[in-house]
Amino acid sequence: MNNVLQMAWLIPFLPLVGFLINGLGRKYLSKTLAGIIGSGVVLGSFLISLYVFFNVKHGNTHVAHYFDFVNIASLNIGFDFQIDQLSSLFLLIITGIGFLIHVYSTAYMHEEDSKDYAKYFAYLNLFVFSMLLLVMGGNYVIMFIGWEGVGLCSYLLIGYWFKNNDYTNAAKKAFVMNRIGDLGFLLAVFWLITKLGTADFHSVFTAVSNPKTNTLTSFDITAITMLLFVGAMGKSAQIPLYTWLPDAMAGPTPVSALIHAATMVTAGIYMIARSNILYTMAPTTQAVVAIVGLATAVLAATIALKQNDIKKVLAYSTVSQLGYMFLALGVGAYTGAVFHVMTHAFFKALMFLGAGSVIHAMGGEQDMRNMGGLKKYMGITQVTFLIGCLAIAGMPPFSGFFSKDEILAHAFEKNPVLWGIGVLTAFMTAFYMFRLYAMTFLGKFRGTHDQEHHLHESPKAITIPLIILAILSLVGGLVGIPEVFMHGGHRLEAFLEPIFAGSNALVKEHHPLSHSTEYLLMGISVFGALVALLYAWNKFSKYEKTGAEETGFGKVLTNKWYVDELYDTIIVKPIQSLAAFFNNVMEKKGIDGFVNGVGKAVNYGSRQIRLLQSGHVGTYVLLMVVGILILFIVQMFL
Repeated sequence: MNNVLQMAWLIPFLPLVGFLINGLGRKYLSKTLAGIIGSGVVLGSFLISLYVFFNVKHGNTHVAHYFDFVNIASLNIGFDFQIDQLSSLFLLIITGIGFLIHVYSTAYMHEEDSKDYAKYFAYLNLFVFSMLLLVMGGNYVIMFIGWEGVGLCSYLLIGYWFKNNDYTNAAKKAFVMNRIGDLGFLLAVFWLITKLGTADFHSVFTAVSNPKTNTLTSFDITAITMLLFVGAMGKSAQIPLYTWLPDAMAGPTPVSALIHAATMVTAGIYMIARSNILYTMAPTTQAVVAIVGLATAVLAATIALKQNDIKKVLAYSTVSQLGYMFLALGVGAYTGAVFHVMTHAFFKALMFLGAGSVIHAMGGEQDMRNMGGLKKYMGITQVTFLIGCLAIAGMPPFSGFFSKDEILAHAFEKNPVLWGIGVLTAFMTAFYMFRLYAMTFLGKFRGTHDQEHHLHESPKAITIPLIILAILSLVGGLVGIPEVFMHGGHRLEAFLEPIFAGSNALVKEHHPLSHSTEYLLMGISVFGALVALLYAWNKFSKYEKTGAEETGFGKVLTNKWYVDELYDTIIVKPIQSLAAFFNNVMEKKGIDGFVNGVGKAVNYGSRQIRLLQSGHVGTYVLLMVVGILILFIVQMFL
């Protein structure tokens, strides 16, 4: 066993230690010490992850068994960590982006008092620990523990400022909607254990890929993958379980970056990529994944077109980009999906942290209509944010260009209609992102005089992470240069090949696109995105606040297709009415009425019987005679 891989347990252990120190010592730690501990443990995890990654790159993979987590009868589920190409890549994303967000938080959250500051970093460390446990787990049970952990941490961090009811409602909404998806995940795990007697990745994938050992029918595989996808819908915010993610912007901005870029929402992508052979054997499920992903991408992109809250635009952008990733998974482009997870982590973390820098300078203002002209006050934030916008818009040579066009190319291979809708979504992405950029950084400042007086560039703890993420957004796509540009250029595909080898072997027919077709598809997507970009730049660079409300279709998009209102009408309000009925009628008048009635009857009866204790001898003699007569009648006639 490789000694480096034996150290892998330290990767999640260090953030857990940080959580315990900051959590238990929050009353005693200074802000500086809490920040150093919170950031330092994640840095340590990143350095070990980097070391592990280079060992895995040289062909060393490892499954470490630490102890039996469940050991009953014929079922044995170990507490196992699996270190391979897929998990090592996610470890770098989680710890690398996570460390930058921790450093950023040291400045962004400086106004919190010492106790709350340490508590915040404790929650961040627990979030990172849970996500690391999720991607390192060697079976579905350990993955599920991490899966639930990130759900808990999202609740704690979205509702971090719990005195605000809107924030706590957003936290509850995220928690409940994720529990719906998690039920599907749990049922799938039970199904696997019932049929195969194991939840271990290696055992499950080996069993199903061998016709002699496979005891799962096609129905079993389809049902299991569908249930797993339900879990992914909740965690990765896909239709119909996507509405929690935009509301999750209630939490501190670094939390939004952590959720969107490095942790929670990528969990569903990772789970399906890890289970790729099951999905390849379930073409019906793959079709559903592709359709749901594409529908989510389009729906979220249309909503983002008309949002005015800078964080809401980015939130719906994330939902849309996640839809792209599920489209990739649905058409069998597993490497493309993981590639887009990586590039998206770079530019989405960059833009969320950039938005936080803007909000920090604006004194908490998030409405883009009240911004404008920030370019001359916030040079570093503006330049780095522009790089992020170019990356997500798919402009070459930025990272998003390579990963997005790889997904679109595979979609075209599968069905040109999927490609067409995907390209239309890419055009909308370029438009709404440069609408955001222009309304925020270009034109004249539209805020108050006091806000303009306090405008300034953010401190180095904020700008340095922005610069690092901007560099990654610029060059990160070079690990996936397509074959059409450079022979053997897609190093990420070669690196991940062992993970997807089983699925590739099952795909009998594969007709790669000709180079001329690839050039044409890239040209169309880049040209269309460039037109949308320039149109948004021209239209909103001189934006003036009018105060006029949206009408017609624009109002529908502003109100997010009224999906939240629809859910409130058909789900939330009926459930609340039913709960009120159970509370007021069944509980208070039914159960409480019966229990309290028994008590009142006993109390009333005791009061009446008490009256018999009058103290009159004649009454007692009469009662004695009556008693004797009753006993006589009972004895003689009954």
